[in-house]
Amino acid sequence: MSLFGSANFGLPRLKPVPSKRSHVVSVLDIGSTKVVCMIGRLTPRAESQILPGRTHNIEVIGIGHQKSRGVKNGVIADLDAVESVVRLAVDAAERMAGLTIDSLIVNVSAGRLQSDVYTATIDLGGQEVEANDLKKVLAAAGHQSLRTDRAILHSLPTGFSLDGERGIRDPLAMFGDVLGVDMHVLTAERPALKNLELCVNRAHLSVEGMVATPYASGLAALVDDEVELGCAAIDMGGGTTTISVFAEGRLVHADAVGLGGHHVTTDLARGLSTRIEDAERLKVVHGSALPNSADERDIISVPPIGEDDRDQPTHVPRALVSRIVRARIEETLELIRDRIQRSGFSPIVGKRIVLTGGASQLTGLPEAARRILARNVRIGRPLGVSGLPAAAKGPAFSTAVGLMIYPQVADLETHAAGSGMFSALGANSRFARMGQWLKESF
Repeated sequence: MSLFGSANFGLPRLKPVPSKRSHVVSVLDIGSTKVVCMIGRLTPRAESQILPGRTHNIEVIGIGHQKSRGVKNGVIADLDAVESVVRLAVDAAERMAGLTIDSLIVNVSAGRLQSDVYTATIDLGGQEVEANDLKKVLAAAGHQSLRTDRAILHSLPTGFSLDGERGIRDPLAMFGDVLGVDMHVLTAERPALKNLELCVNRAHLSVEGMVATPYASGLAALVDDEVELGCAAIDMGGGTTTISVFAEGRLVHADAVGLGGHHVTTDLARGLSTRIEDAERLKVVHGSALPNSADERDIISVPPIGEDDRDQPTHVPRALVSRIVRARIEETLELIRDRIQRSGFSPIVGKRIVLTGGASQLTGLPEAARRILARNVRIGRPLGVSGLPAAAKGPAFSTAVGLMIYPQVADLETHAAGSGMFSALGANSRFARMGQWLKESF
């Protein structure tokens, strides 16, 4: 499906998962460090206190991951390289699952993600709110957000108002004169999405839906209380760090900065004049985001950059490695702090921050984040998924798992072209079910 040909202004839209049937979902996380393909079986689950927002259990039946090539800071830099890595990752996942897939849900980190809130109101004339009124007010908000140069990734109504009273979750059947909605719209530049789709198409696969990386990693790493009360998830990847803010069960803000773990590695490679792969190992084994008094005494050997066997490794105090690591980590965290502050969502985030993503595993990072962000920080691993191999249970796999969870919340979204007629009401309302029935029956 072309990004430009469809009526919904751009993107392949995901159909919500059928609530009563099992369903196989395949996802692709294209990152700067690694490319992950996961195939999972979603089976309907009874309502439960644990992760109550989930309608399905997720069991991963196939997984393939490859070292990324051709992606720089989340942006596709070499189509051929990305295509071959995607093929390898998908192939491995298919072999493990014992089935072939033809379409995938893909994450988006590039394209300068931008969050905006649009407000629209319609006149009710003292009547009760009907489904049609909701559709009208959502369409009015959606139409404000349409732009030729950007495509809408997500549009989520964050709250309704009646006669100026805000914070109404479901105004259906209430009476009032003026119905309003606040719509959070997350957009990305079209060319970046086009290139992403092209990579997947070249591997003879189609894109079933696109999900912003910060949304996906937040879905995987946050627990319901955090999503409800207000919390930020910070996904520290290799090439980009993304921020998502959730409140009252919805994504209310998202952002991305072009700094990540790989920048720490290249700083080390330059500062210690060693190869990238040796710098990566030094970072993982010796790097720390915290100063430590023993670091001055500990001497570590740094492999030389040349191919010549006569080149001797240099010896440096571990403190030098930590200083280089700390400088970049502090810069990244300060940038994130400023972005949260500038977004206006700082009060909603409150004291809760969850760090996830591969680069969040650096020694001392939670402590450094606590100090710079002045908030409680925990490391978030993907929650509520079975069948993950031990190697994939860490924070580095949050985005891929979040893409698996996403189809369960896809129907919270509403799109200006009218594809999301009942979606604003959430999955459980009478009208959502009726809308689903209408869609399935005709």
